[in-house]
Amino acid sequence: MTRTRLYRSGVLEVEDFPVEDISEHIRQPGVTVWLDMCAPDADDLATISGELGLHRLAVEDAGQERQRPKLDRYDTHLFITAYAVVLNMITGQLETFEVAVFVTHNALVTVRKSDQFDIDGVVARWDASPDLAKHGVSFLLHGLLDYVVDGHFTAVQILDDEIETLEDLLFDDKRSDLSVQRRSFELRKSLVRLRRVVLPMREVVNSLMRRDLSALDQVMTPYYQDVYDHVLRATEWTESLRDLVTTVLETNLTIQGNRLNVITKKVTSWAAIIAVPTAITGFYGQNVPYPGFGHESGFYVSTIVMVVLSVGLYVLFRRCDWI
Repeated sequence: MTRTRLYRSGVLEVEDFPVEDISEHIRQPGVTVWLDMCAPDADDLATISGELGLHRLAVEDAGQERQRPKLDRYDTHLFITAYAVVLNMITGQLETFEVAVFVTHNALVTVRKSDQFDIDGVVARWDASPDLAKHGVSFLLHGLLDYVVDGHFTAVQILDDEIETLEDLLFDDKRSDLSVQRRSFELRKSLVRLRRVVLPMREVVNSLMRRDLSALDQVMTPYYQDVYDHVLRATEWTESLRDLVTTVLETNLTIQGNRLNVITKKVTSWAAIIAVPTAITGFYGQNVPYPGFGHESGFYVSTIVMVVLSVGLYVLFRRCDWI
């Protein structure tokens, strides 16, 4: 599955032309080419490597999965790895979709590891800013990175909302401790995965803006600076949410401990109250003479003592807020 585009002097001229024609097109002045490949095999990567003269190590990284987000610099091109993310609202799990990017002076090649990476969303961003298309590869790369980073930012916002909901549930009397623990664990796991793809993007975008790299059209620098600001915000937000989820987990454990202490006090208080009639009836059940032994008065005395002591203990425990 491949898609191609050709821009000439900032104007979209042709789409879906054969991959074999790329080497011919990029020789023409004022031409910028984009090629998208979805789950390519080794032969597909070898073809595009021959068309653009890509480095062998970069091609190997593009064919492998679970690469760390990074930017590698070679003599004739740059190689970037990034991840788009989508948060499942029901399960709270974060899904990541890897994309490898080759950047030459007049060609951009995207290699998606899965068709779930929404390349149409990237194309829509390009089409929404036709006035910037004259900046060539810098324009195409900005649209791609802007889409990826905005996805990170959206995921962080959703996670923030989910954690706020979890905080409200934390102090709900009808809540289930198991559901709070499970949801907290799911959100923390998603935040850890999000941090792994967001944090390295800060260095990727920052490296692209370095003047000694000479990879970008300087006119596009403010646009990349905007992407970098979004990366910083997403990174800082992710870090704060990790701490917040940890606090929620600790608070949940504290609430459980406090609730257990309250239950323990109540059970102990009732046990103390019940122990009074048990002790008295046990004492009066001895087969030895005692005051009131063998007389009806002994029954009334023991009953009055049980009632008075039990009521007294109940009042005392209520004042102490143990019952």
